Amino acid sequence: MHIGKTSGNMEKRKRRVVIMGAAGRDFHNFNTVFRDNDGYEVVAFTATQIPDIEGRRYPPSLAGKLYPDGIPIIPEERLTDMIKEEGIHEVIFSYSDITHEYVMHKASEVIAAGADFTLLGNNETMLRARLPVISVCATRTGAGKSQTTRKICEYLNENGSDLVTIRHPMPYGDLGKQTVQRFARYEDLDRHECTIEEREEYEPYLNKGMIIYAGVDYGAILREAEKEGDILIWDGGNNDTPFYRPDMHIVVLDPHRVGHETRYHPGEANLKMADICIINKCDTASEEDIEELEDNIKETNPSAAIIRANSPIKVTDPDAVKGKRVLAVEDGPTVTHGGMSFGAGKLAAEKYGAADIIDPREFAVGSIKETFEENPHLENILPAMGYSPKQIKDLEKTINDSDCDLVITGTPIDLSRVLEVDKPLVHVTFELDVQEEGRLEEFLDGFMELY
Repeated sequence: MHIGKTSGNMEKRKRRVVIMGAAGRDFHNFNTVFRDNDGYEVVAFTATQIPDIEGRRYPPSLAGKLYPDGIPIIPEERLTDMIKEEGIHEVIFSYSDITHEYVMHKASEVIAAGADFTLLGNNETMLRARLPVISVCATRTGAGKSQTTRKICEYLNENGSDLVTIRHPMPYGDLGKQTVQRFARYEDLDRHECTIEEREEYEPYLNKGMIIYAGVDYGAILREAEKEGDILIWDGGNNDTPFYRPDMHIVVLDPHRVGHETRYHPGEANLKMADICIINKCDTASEEDIEELEDNIKETNPSAAIIRANSPIKVTDPDAVKGKRVLAVEDGPTVTHGGMSFGAGKLAAEKYGAADIIDPREFAVGSIKETFEENPHLENILPAMGYSPKQIKDLEKTINDSDCDLVITGTPIDLSRVLEVDKPLVHVTFELDVQEEGRLEEFLDGFMELY
């Protein structure tokens, strides 16, 4: 079945394009390169990595005048058939946190089907802001971008800067309603019908009285954010590169995943672009791994400054953990496509003397059970998956059915705001703690002097 190949001699000369994505970078690439560009016809977006994001349409209100009916979003599994059936000339790869090998397997699939395979660069996709921009990105998801961003925001606020944070997109709902999202109060999370994954990124800022923007159209978001401050902070997603051209680019690396900094796309690009590299989680990593990571940074980007930092773990009630059978709930993206086999919840259970950390797989239901099947490396941890209301209910039932005395949540949010849990719940907190006191602040002071 054809999605709607155009007719007419002029229309046939357009390059027919499919954009491969995961509800984030793909939409930004469309907005910056293809919207209102009559040299191309974007036939479809494909969707992967995030559950239940296909089957929607990129709405006409965002797609522009060339797409009065919007643009369909289809499962990535249909890509090869679409290239052949729809006469696709070019496929734009537009998602993150995957191995270089995976990217080239996709390239081989596309080339074998007859289309060109393209990665868009910074010159075409980075927007220029009127205000100075500090970007915080990473080489893998779950390295500690957000806690680093919060540390930077707190320092700049204390020193008189009026800043606004902008988060990498997570538009998993009604795209037309999510064009520009501004979060200043907890009520805004409910008003925008945020998923658990969105709350994990926004709520910690609200806890500290900060404003954060997100959405779909980052040109429109930029225009709104520029009205509110004098410095913009970009809080990246996964290991993606910034949507705004940074004046200072800070990249966070994880010593628990040494080698990933040069094996994952586009994390290696972030490393090569970095002004400052922060090696986080040094308090739970071996000195050997930290030194190897430092060597890899120096080889890949000799001009980058290197800062070591800890991510100390605390819980709201340490005494409640000791001697208990514990269910460790972890940040979903970090332990699924981030590939980690543990997170802050499991580390906290071990640190504070839990008698046992249970395996939740036998209690998993619905989409949570499917998550375990798709991620066999997950043992004795439960990813806090919540990309849809149904998945949130599956997560809630899995927790309530689990045979444990206590739930430790290693996510950045208070899960009791979105789940009705019938067990005692202890929350883990973690903030960035730079080992060399004043080192990060020294760079920030220099930045503020320039701008």
